[in-house]
Amino acid sequence: MKKFGLSSSERIKSKKEFDLVYSSGETSFSTSNRLKVSFYIDGDSEEPGVKTAFAVSKKAGIAVWRNRVKRILRTSYRLNKQDLIKECEIKKVKLLLVFSSNFFNQQKNRKIGLNDVMPEVIELMNRIKDKL
Repeated sequence: MKKFGLSSSERIKSKKEFDLVYSSGETSFSTSNRLKVSFYIDGDSEEPGVKTAFAVSKKAGIAVWRNRVKRILRTSYRLNKQDLIKECEIKKVKLLLVFSSNFFNQQKNRKIGLNDVMPEVIELMNRIKDKL
């Protein structure tokens, strides 16, 4: 596994896992309320680690803008995931995360950059790490 990569084994792809996150998981919002993360903690898992997904609603803007937001969210997570993964492996916990925009939309945020999103992603990841 690459240190800053995001392989297919680290992504949530099945409907079963998405349903688990949305039905049984918890939701946390960033302090500015622009991002949210839904997460599910599976204690004493045989395969400890973290799986993630990134979602942006169609109401947020056109496809080009939504894809840019997802790319920025993915990059923010990739560059800061090491502490969260180590914590899950130490505690033998499987963590499922779904990052999504809450109040990000194309009308309010025409230009969006990594500097706008990364501090909020780090904040959300630290909150989840505290709950493990």
